[in-house]
Amino acid sequence: MITNQDIVVIGIQAWDIEIGSNCKNIAMEFAKHNRVLYVNPPMDRASLKREKHTEKIQKRIQIKNGQEADLLKVQDNLWNLYPKRMTESINWIPFHGLFKLLNKRNNKIFAGDIKSAMDRLGFGKVLLFNDSSMFLGFHLKELLPVSRYTYYMRDYLIKVPYWKKHGERLEPKLIEKADTIVNNSTLYAEYGAKYNKQSYMVGQGCDVSLFNDAKNAIQIPDEFQDIPKPILGYVGYLTSMRLDIPLLEHLANAKKDWSIVLVGPEDQDFRKSKLHELDNVYFLGSKQANDLPAYVKGFDVAMNPQVVNFWTIGNYPRKIDEYLAMGKPTLATKTKAMEMFKDHVYLAETKEDYVQLAMKALEENSQKLIAGRIAFAKSHTWENNVMAIYKAIKKSA
Repeated sequence: MITNQDIVVIGIQAWDIEIGSNCKNIAMEFAKHNRVLYVNPPMDRASLKREKHTEKIQKRIQIKNGQEADLLKVQDNLWNLYPKRMTESINWIPFHGLFKLLNKRNNKIFAGDIKSAMDRLGFGKVLLFNDSSMFLGFHLKELLPVSRYTYYMRDYLIKVPYWKKHGERLEPKLIEKADTIVNNSTLYAEYGAKYNKQSYMVGQGCDVSLFNDAKNAIQIPDEFQDIPKPILGYVGYLTSMRLDIPLLEHLANAKKDWSIVLVGPEDQDFRKSKLHELDNVYFLGSKQANDLPAYVKGFDVAMNPQVVNFWTIGNYPRKIDEYLAMGKPTLATKTKAMEMFKDHVYLAETKEDYVQLAMKALEENSQKLIAGRIAFAKSHTWENNVMAIYKAIKKSA
């Protein structure tokens, strides 16, 4: 464990983001035994122009103008900084040399706001934890009083067009100069190790308390009453970027006595898909996050029918932990990220595998297997995740 340290956390997600954030969970865990400054990404000119009338940008304008405080205490040992100064939007620049020059200028502006907050909090030399901010975090090791620099990778960002343009050249150099690289996937750990031998897979935390049904108190929704069993189900955003529509069509057509239940909002490809024409496929629409455990409880087999691409091959699938926390037989596409789940999840490589493994999952389910799944999911706490991060930082010291 690392204790009594000053830690600065930067990343690509602000504290006031609406969705869940690994970085926020990690920061809160850090703050149990250390003083932590969580720094929001600074407002940039493009965001100001594009989102000027949103509540978030209005708040940042007020902070920029000195009408609101830039440094807020979130809880004991944890502060959130809204950088006052605006950075320039430079990713559109086609010339890499010019981008690097202007990016260094943005880094200096960003570092100035961070140093101001550090001084007010009485921070000395800090552990700097950078969650994927490959551009604004590129020069901070030199611009701030940093004792250790840790770079955290949890997405293959350089395969995303925005980051790919300049990130393909910058991220490997950032990885090289970082002291420690921590990753939530074997794929990312292997990528990091190409440029820095201090690259470690630390897994991921997940709060599965919502999916704890030890007292059998969660009620299956009434919508399931008219859906024939067995039910194979998925909860989450239904998008063709991550999910395999032809695979789902094959499952539904191969086993017409099975029901496929899909819970969540649909993208355009799903709305136009032939799945809507199949009698044994049920779209139940968007649900509140607190209601999702009830829908998972209605599944006989939970699944994550991913298409394999740059977005999915290394991503840690948090929903798998949620399925397992309810003891559900779980079926998923085999990827690098899924290797750590192989003892508790049925991993398929083809659409034929999906049919065969779904049959196996239905046939061999038992109380012993259910208990093993629940125990495995519960081991993926944020506390354990941060302990693995601490271990990696100490090992690379």
